[in-house]
Amino acid sequence: MDRRTFLAATTLPVLLPPTGARTARTLARDPFTLGVASGDPSHDGFVLWTRLAPDPLAPDGRGAMPSRTVEVGWQVAADERFSRVVRSGTAAADPRHAHAVHVELEGLEPGREYFYRFRAEGRISPAGRTRTTPTALQPLAFAVAACAHYEHGYYTAYRRLAEQDPDLVVHLGDYLYEYGPSGYTALAGRVRTHTPGKCATLADYRLRHAQYKSDPDLQRAHAAAPWLVAFDDHELENNWAGPVSSTGALGFARRRADAFRAYYENMPLRRASLQGTVLRINRRVSWGPLARFHLLDTRQFRDDQACLDGVRAGCDDRLAEGRTLLGAGQWRWLAEGMRGSTAQWNLLGQQILLMQRDYRRGPGREVNLDSWDGYAAERAHLLELLAGTRNPVVLTGDAHMHHAAELRRDFDDPGSPVVAPELVTSSIASDGDGYRDRAWIEESLAENPHISYIDQRRGYIVCRVTAEELTAEFRTLDYISRRGAPARTSHRVSVPASPAR
Repeated sequence: MDRRTFLAATTLPVLLPPTGARTARTLARDPFTLGVASGDPSHDGFVLWTRLAPDPLAPDGRGAMPSRTVEVGWQVAADERFSRVVRSGTAAADPRHAHAVHVELEGLEPGREYFYRFRAEGRISPAGRTRTTPTALQPLAFAVAACAHYEHGYYTAYRRLAEQDPDLVVHLGDYLYEYGPSGYTALAGRVRTHTPGKCATLADYRLRHAQYKSDPDLQRAHAAAPWLVAFDDHELENNWAGPVSSTGALGFARRRADAFRAYYENMPLRRASLQGTVLRINRRVSWGPLARFHLLDTRQFRDDQACLDGVRAGCDDRLAEGRTLLGAGQWRWLAEGMRGSTAQWNLLGQQILLMQRDYRRGPGREVNLDSWDGYAAERAHLLELLAGTRNPVVLTGDAHMHHAAELRRDFDDPGSPVVAPELVTSSIASDGDGYRDRAWIEESLAENPHISYIDQRRGYIVCRVTAEELTAEFRTLDYISRRGAPARTSHRVSVPASPAR
């Protein structure tokens, strides 16, 4: 049995410790319909996650679980057959938290893979593969993904990503979409259907997470490797900014708190990330001395978008020096972490295009005010910070199309120094099959000479990192409106490491 077949298996030997005195099956259906996941690895541990939901589409968002706490056994092994169990224990699945389980492990060996599973009331979960980060110099293979609108197509890209056997998956937002059925299908049509209604309550967000998590291809990607997750806008509401609703809806603070709570309940995040009504996703994860990931939050602390948002021309307000996207506290955190990093590579994971991007054909300029173009002064400061950082690479989501670009101190000067590459992943599913309009692509490249590659098909990026080089493979699928599409490498970028400063 190969690894992928094993990880897909759902029937495993019952080797887990009993969950209390009650070992007889008391749930009529399998509670592990949402799969398993791991995340935020460290040199001696990681977070393990599952959520009990016999009926993931139960309208109340609670997965048809009883209103009582359920004891869940967990097990970590050094081999995929669980013949060498290294840790085990129990955790409480509380109805107040949608019967989600977060287990934070420590004290394990660095730089090695582990396998894990759960048990609840006689039922055994699928197995997952995870790993600790190394303490010595060790190569890294990681995938970058974003934007997975359920209605727009099947999650074949997640399955192909899992087949790459990455050490790590970096998900940069729009894990789900808050729209009701056919709420945003103009470009893609509708292949599948959202649960009824636009997300507005805690139950709504829990139910939407459960619908997405029920997808077998997404479950396979979660089971293949630990994830680093960071939300963008659609986990709450399109183009929200700090305390401001993009629709002017009343009760936005309550809705935001509910969306954050549901996101935490359904993601492999550490308990410290949920701090009251604030969900801290800006954090750092190191892969030994080779690489350090700096994950940003580009939503929670930003000023409202200038000039009523959207793609617009002639918006001078976007240039104002005082406008912030990161917020003062996160900016200090980022600057200290980048300047103090001794890693060979510094990987900045964030949600929106950092590059300048002109969308107008011909004279004049139109920019997306929801991206860093709407916060140009703070972007200039960030580019200066990157210029003083060792081997920075920016990883980006949101755009629904692949981009490879050079970040320059002055985008209007072709001779301006390059401070870092920006690698932008296309979407997993958002905007459907995509298309290859060569004329539009060539015009876009001509308008933006710092961009070397654009592809509007669905896909993800696989990066391989050594001390000498980072290579990025832009993987694309020709269709997702039906299942089974292969993934191909459509473009490759190689970034050599600079000598130590």
